[in-house]
Formats: sequence, structure tokens, C-alpha cells
Amino acid sequence: MKSQICKILNIEFPLVAFSHCRDVVAAVSKAGGMGVLGAVGLSPDQLETELNWIDKNIDGKPYGVDVLVPNTYVGKGENLSTNDLREMIPQEHREFRADILEQHDIDASDLRKSDDSQKTEQNSNQVLGAGLDGAKEVLEVAFSHPIKLVANALGVPPKWMLDMGKEHNVPVAALVGAKQHAIKQAEAGVDIIVVSGTEGGGHCGSVSTMVLVPEVRRALKSYGDVPILAAGGICTGEQMAGVMAMGADGIWCASVFLPTTEAETSDNIKEKLVAASSSHTVRSKSRTGKHSRQLTSPWVEAWENKNAPEPLPMPLQTMVSEPALKRVADQAAIGHKGAKQLETYWVGQGIGLVNETITAGQTVQKFKEEFIDSYERINEFLSD
Repeated sequence: MKSQICKILNIEFPLVAFSHCRDVVAAVSKAGGMGVLGAVGLSPDQLETELNWIDKNIDGKPYGVDVLVPNTYVGKGENLSTNDLREMIPQEHREFRADILEQHDIDASDLRKSDDSQKTEQNSNQVLGAGLDGAKEVLEVAFSHPIKLVANALGVPPKWMLDMGKEHNVPVAALVGAKQHAIKQAEAGVDIIVVSGTEGGGHCGSVSTMVLVPEVRRALKSYGDVPILAAGGICTGEQMAGVMAMGADGIWCASVFLPTTEAETSDNIKEKLVAASSSHTVRSKSRTGKHSRQLTSPWVEAWENKNAPEPLPMPLQTMVSEPALKRVADQAAIGHKGAKQLETYWVGQGIGLVNETITAGQTVQKFKEEFIDSYERINEFLSD
């Protein structure tokens, strides 16, 4: 396609797919788009293993890596240890997470005690590891491989990241959820701006994709022809055609690949995703301390109750929620009824448009076919 995204990334179809699953990354790239591996929570050694596998299985096609370097979080610049952070967690939050699990017949007595929870809470802080102290080391691993894109979520990439991109001739992308954030990214010299509406899964703002994409496109006119990838609830080729008509050069998507056969999601989550409508997601601070959209479940509903403790700022809330949710996922995997009810996953509202489990490659092909159908439909409005 004649999109500058295709030219910049050397891809056939301007679809960029974020996934924590290396199989999805490879499949999307081989289908003509670009897969981007989410490296959040991976150690440098783990990332090395994942990228070695991708290099061997992607047939030389381009791919990218996504990291998380938040602009704001508790302890930034203060050299706090994980134990320092753990001491900031009120006992009320440990009690509350344990209560939710035990109300669903899951033993959580150890999650009530600070000493018993020490290991799991430390490991949960590592979920944001690349976004705290280890980002440079992780990116050094990424740049030692033939990546063609590096992306950052939650703020303007630090200057050293932009410099690393230029040094390796790799474009740097960043996600934004508001017009003013897009302007800051353009001023910083970000190569590609991912404009993510509130419909999207994971961390998201409050402005809809329908409004945000043209708003950002207009705001960036004075900054040159900065490429835009539209994101947020985009799960079909019709939506892709729509956002490109509004000024996007392509799309960034993730949720549509979660129910695919290759995805890292559990069978229980896949079933929930395929059955879900757009109303089965909720934007909540309960998982990371920042607003993120996820499947609604009794876990999320409990934290949204007026009697629940206020979610803590990042990364403290992650240290509260992840040990509990890891136990939920482990119990759900062996068929525990209460755990299957509690289990949740980050996902956008567009999941209501996904009603089957197919491969990642078939998903890209479906996007292409739906895009062409939409393009032809628009042309009919202009034909004699």
C-alpha cells in the first residue's frame, strides 16, 4: 500500500500488531504487517531468548520491540529498592486482595502477610522492570538484533532512547492518549506517533479514537509530516479504512490478536474474549495504578466498589495486584471455578467485534479483505 508507514517500516500492509507472544509477532510480519514484541517484564536474558527465536522463525521479515518507560511513578529518581516500595503498601490493600480471592474459594492467607508476600511482590515489581532501572540494558539486547522499530508506552521516550534509535537507524514510536501529548512527542523528535483512543486495551486515556485521530492529525501539521498509527479498539478492516480516512497512516492493534490460536492467553481467557461484547471491558486503575482497560470480572468489580481501598500509584498497585492475579491464573488453568470467574486480561472494546478463534496470519488477511471491501464501498459513493 502507498502509506509512508509501509515505506518507513518496509512492510506491505500498514498494520502493526503488539503482542507478548513471539509466535504472533512472527505470524503478523510474515503476513505482510509488522509484529512488535512486548518486552515489559522480560529480563535481558529472556528477551535475548525471545528475539533469537523470532530471528529464526520470521523469514527475514521486519519486526519491532515495545518497552515501558513511564514518565511518572513512585520512587522515580529516588533510588528506592523494591523493599522500600513494599513498605509503602498499606496492609489494607493486602487484606483486600486476599479477601477477593478467598471469597472465590482460593487460599490467599499468605497474601495477607508482608513477610509471606515478599517474594511475589518483588517479582511483581519486575513486571515494570524495563520501565524502571533496566530499560537501557533491555534495549541494548533489542538493538543487537535486526529490529526495525522500537516503541515506548506511557510518555515521551527519554533522550537516550531516541539517540539509540538514531544510532541504529531504527525508528522510535511512542503511544499517546491526548493531543497535547502528541505535540510533546513531535517536539521531542519521535519518528512515529501511535494515537491511542480510550477504546484500547491496556493503558489508555479518556478520548475516543474517533475524535483523537483527526485532532492529533490537525495538531501535527506544523511539525511536518509525522506518521500516525491509529490505535484503540480497532479490530476490523472497516475500522482501519475509517481511521486512515481521518488522517492515520496505518494502525496499531493488539486486542484482535488475543483470541488467536498462537496467542499467550489461556483457554479460559480466549473463551471470555470471543464471548465478550464491547460492554464487557472496563477502564480501571485497579491493576497498575494508571487507567487501563481490561475484561470486567469480579476482581475488577471489587476494586471499583465504593468501599474498596483507593488504588495505589504505579508501581505499588502492580505489586498488590499481580501476586493475586498470578494465583488466579494458575488456579484457573487447572479448572478452579472461582478462579475462572476472577481471571481477567487487558483488552479493548473492539473485542466485541471478534467472535472466532483463528490464526494470527488469517487475522491479518481478514483485515486486508475488509479494508478492500470498505475502500470499494466508499468509491461507490463517488462513482457515476
